[in-house]
Amino acid sequence: MPQGSKHSQIGIALVEDDVFFQRSLKEVIDSTSDMVLLKQARTRAQGLQLLEDLPVDVLIVDLGLPDGSGIDVISAAHEKWPACNIMVSTTFGDELHVMQSLEAGAAGYLLKDGEPKNLAIEIRNLFEGGSPISPMIARHILMRFRADHPFVPSAVSGKTNSPLSLREREVLDFITKGFTTDEIAEIMCVSRHTVLTFIRRIYAKLQVNSKAEAIYEARRQGLLKV
Repeated sequence: MPQGSKHSQIGIALVEDDVFFQRSLKEVIDSTSDMVLLKQARTRAQGLQLLEDLPVDVLIVDLGLPDGSGIDVISAAHEKWPACNIMVSTTFGDELHVMQSLEAGAAGYLLKDGEPKNLAIEIRNLFEGGSPISPMIARHILMRFRADHPFVPSAVSGKTNSPLSLREREVLDFITKGFTTDEIAEIMCVSRHTVLTFIRRIYAKLQVNSKAEAIYEARRQGLLKV
């Protein structure tokens, strides 16, 4: 856990210039017992400076900052805080911003069209290894994939050149359906540590760094049903 947070708390940093959103999120976090807001920044420059400090568990970034794009902060955080879970919270729902954010290292992408109180649920989901994505954003990703990689049935039924083992593909399938690490462990009757090991192997084989990237890359390679 990051310095300054209790052992059982999720340490959070926020890069956001909307004062109302800042206040709303802080109220939500303060009302929980398992989260703490450790750092805040209002600009791109402040967000980049924030990364020089000790890492946090979850970083929430807006894309439309006064002095530049939050994608720069995401990219830098992905490099400097590799274990940090990064989530976008923004009004930008176009495909370009979505794909650039995911490629930069974001593991979640939420539009500011929901109740602030629901962010607590999404933060926990992200921290547990999930990839919170607004339905509209998920649709963008799916449409992008279908456009770039139209489905072509295999010439030989049942054969696959998948780099993933059967168990790894099973874990990836559960991840795609939104199950958390603990839920996957319970369903597969294995330990949480074993599931995390499978996830690390999936990342290494697909050469990705987040569950959102793993899902996209697996679909791109035809390892998952669209």
